[in-house]
Amino acid sequence: MKVKTPYAIQDEISKMLDWLASFGATDNNGVTRLLYSSPWIRAQQDLKEKMHSFGFQTHFDDVGNLFGRIEGTVEREQVILTGSHIDSVIEGGKYDGAYGIVASLLAAKELFHKYGKPKKTIEVVSLCEEEGSRFPLSFWGSGSITGKHHFDEIYSLTDNDGIPFKKAMASAGFGLNNYPNPRRDDIACFLEVHVEQGIILENSKQTLGVVSHIVGQKRFTITLTGQSNHAGTTPMNARKDALATACDLIHHLTNKAKQQSDLVATVGNIQVKPNVVNVVAGEATFTLDVRHHQQESLTTFCSEVFDYFQKVTDEQHIKLNIEQWMDDKPVKMDETLMSKMTDIIKKEKIPFRQMVSGAGHDSQVFGTFCPTALLFVPSHQGISHSPKEYTTPEDLATGVNILTSFLYELAYT
Repeated sequence: MKVKTPYAIQDEISKMLDWLASFGATDNNGVTRLLYSSPWIRAQQDLKEKMHSFGFQTHFDDVGNLFGRIEGTVEREQVILTGSHIDSVIEGGKYDGAYGIVASLLAAKELFHKYGKPKKTIEVVSLCEEEGSRFPLSFWGSGSITGKHHFDEIYSLTDNDGIPFKKAMASAGFGLNNYPNPRRDDIACFLEVHVEQGIILENSKQTLGVVSHIVGQKRFTITLTGQSNHAGTTPMNARKDALATACDLIHHLTNKAKQQSDLVATVGNIQVKPNVVNVVAGEATFTLDVRHHQQESLTTFCSEVFDYFQKVTDEQHIKLNIEQWMDDKPVKMDETLMSKMTDIIKKEKIPFRQMVSGAGHDSQVFGTFCPTALLFVPSHQGISHSPKEYTTPEDLATGVNILTSFLYELAYT
């Protein structure tokens, strides 16, 4: 199949992204489209009509994932699934998630209108949720399809307004057994195109990134308990200063992370008690987020850092508590799909690189369930989850064209 020139579809991509961004548009030129909210409902319903207008068979499942299906003529039962998530963060941009849906829609439409029905069934999916922005649960869409998540997980969950997850889902028309169970066992592979959300492609002046791995993530809450005391009358060598000790630990882990290859460690939140100017801090609590694409590197780093933490806190007579609340394993993308995608890109002579994704994506959920491929296009200045999120029309079109060729090879040849 000959790939269209990028300029042939730039306008169509831009119009569709602007159209989707109108559902949940904010005064700050951003997008807030949270799971089961009114903008979310309108976006999914209008996407369903758009899919239908393209000639696709459409349906929802019982959590609100939307599918547009082109039935195969030879292998109907096993599905080539492609798409991304429709939800956004609060005050997000118009590309994250939405671009993957638009890319899949336009690629499938191009093939269907040009070549008719494929040999293998293609489904475009608008996944109901990935971000975890409304409820404290991420990947509800892909997780419900793959069996990672179940209905019994949501019954105690509420949003910031106290609205129960189950009630919000029912208000949107889902979770009532009116649609098929989301669990699937007919997915042959999953393909996702996404904006990079980082600066690697732009800095290296490359147009595409073929993702080899999605990093694993470990997250912890670390609490140091010392002793609050008077700032003027407590000698420095007699203090059990939780904040000063926390600073030492954070400085150590940050320097150690800089010495590792491809590992990142972030302390993004710190709370201090009593948080008063003239009182030695009796308690300091901070979060730690550690990411790497190799499990052994993650485990070793955390073990060595926490050994240091224990040594220092013992010396300073401060109580240490480490609570782990996330342990997502690294996920490797399918080598066969990566190879096929790379061959197409090389044939088109497009600058690309193989790379690791430092952010989580639906592909990491599907990657443990079925063969999965993830393709990145650049993000200007690496900005994402922001109204300033931007990718050039040329790069967006290139991603769509490569996905079109990829789907043609998988479904039509």
